[in-house]
Amino acid sequence: MIRDDLASIVDAAAHAAMDAGELPQVALPEIVIERPSRPEHGDYATNLPLRLARAARANPLDLARKIAARIPLEGALAAAEAAPPGFINVRLSEAWLARQVDVIVASGASFADAKLGAGQRVQVEFVSANPTGPLTAGNGRGAAIGSVLASVLEAAGYDVQREYLVNDAGTQTEAFGRTLVARYLQLFGKDVEVPPDGYPGDYMLDVAKRVKDESADAYLTASPAAPPPEMVLRGVDIMVEEIRSDLDRLGVRYDEWFRERGVYEDSVYDEAMKVLRDKGFLVEKEGALWFASTELGEDKDNVVIRSTGKPTYFASDIAYHFDKFVRRRFDRVIDVWGADHQGHVSRMKAAVEALGVDPARLHILIYQLVSFRRGEELVRLSKRAGNIVLIRDVVEEVGRDAARFFFLARSADSQMEFDLELAKRQSAENPVYYVQYAHARIAGILANAAERAPAFDDADVSLLQHPMELELVRKMLELPELIVHMARTCEPHHLPHYAQELATAFHAFYTECRVLSDDASLTKARLKLCLAAKIALARALALMGVTAPDRM
Repeated sequence: MIRDDLASIVDAAAHAAMDAGELPQVALPEIVIERPSRPEHGDYATNLPLRLARAARANPLDLARKIAARIPLEGALAAAEAAPPGFINVRLSEAWLARQVDVIVASGASFADAKLGAGQRVQVEFVSANPTGPLTAGNGRGAAIGSVLASVLEAAGYDVQREYLVNDAGTQTEAFGRTLVARYLQLFGKDVEVPPDGYPGDYMLDVAKRVKDESADAYLTASPAAPPPEMVLRGVDIMVEEIRSDLDRLGVRYDEWFRERGVYEDSVYDEAMKVLRDKGFLVEKEGALWFASTELGEDKDNVVIRSTGKPTYFASDIAYHFDKFVRRRFDRVIDVWGADHQGHVSRMKAAVEALGVDPARLHILIYQLVSFRRGEELVRLSKRAGNIVLIRDVVEEVGRDAARFFFLARSADSQMEFDLELAKRQSAENPVYYVQYAHARIAGILANAAERAPAFDDADVSLLQHPMELELVRKMLELPELIVHMARTCEPHHLPHYAQELATAFHAFYTECRVLSDDASLTKARLKLCLAAKIALARALALMGVTAPDRM
């Protein structure tokens, strides 16, 4: 990747200047290569001279001139220039840019793959909503973020596992069980109320009907106060089936559906608690067992086993992460959680550290709430689930592609408004339509060319010299860098914005440069450029889990 190569080139140039006595012998800080916001400042820039000025006791602009003079202008590099107050701006060779069209076409569907991860094992756990109700549209945002981040990490060279934690143990499952028994008995005409802490949505009637159809009156003597375990587990399984179906509608898949109950049945919980106890992190007070998180910098300790003897959700989560890091040996774990889990982040990091795991190996990504509107009108899409917006309603109304694209379009840490009318609009105002239309337009050009123009395998890409041609190549070459950046920062929201920029670059090229012309050689070169753009655009869409249509 040219950005990494450039960092090495600047490093070598700075050391060469030191060896020549033009710079004092000082330790170099990390060399950061960035893309300038203004094209007149070149393709890349570094602020190394500014960061080096104090240690070198020299004028940063003077340092920039001396280092720039030592950068060899060969291969990809056409110019290296000092710029106030102490930058080095680098411009890429236009001939080299044109040659990258051949490289992109040769890469095909693997274009933009990186080797950042070097096969490290990473788990991305996302959604993991309690199987006590249908998935909400808020879960849809987490699903889009998690699934796209997993795809980005794979493209960056990581060995990725996608996981859903099925919370089939704990107080919420108990409340679900009591509700299920009440709804089941109501189907037999029994005068039974849904418990105050139960789930009032009509969907619970559907679950109860499934249980009744399968088991007839087998649970007629059951009481909401003591739900039969096998009945509760069957109800949970029914909800998991619905969750799978909803996620499938959104194009989300998992490698593992991990049952919370398993951490208790497979001694994981006992092992994790023993580690904490042996290290002195478990203390008894007020009739309960506490995790001494204040020993690790937390503001307060946290209960892991209640005075009733039942473990808390936090205890279960500790055991679950023990299983991830110690039992299954993931190098890195990424949890994608909703905003209501914000307060759980620091104590989870502390728990991981107490288990003997570097907390830097755990990354917790918090995403904010979603609201829906049609134009200026705020809307609710579902009453059956208790006045909440469901994933299935969103996908049914706007389609899978638009749902994924829109859910992803804002950074996770910002709240978002999802405009349903815009998501359905078949015009350039709709970003997903705009990007898909660009891909379909390229596909149409290539299909038309197959009938009218010669094959272009042997195209001379050196003929690509128009500014819009080269700008399109520049935009394509941003994708490998973007994949590395997103893998490092866990920020997949950059993808839809990049796809729009790439589509814009293609439309600008197509407006300025006639593809099929009387100049056979230039036609072939531009057709190859179109194919490269189609590959890059398709890759960006594929990473988002959005289709790349050949016709619109």
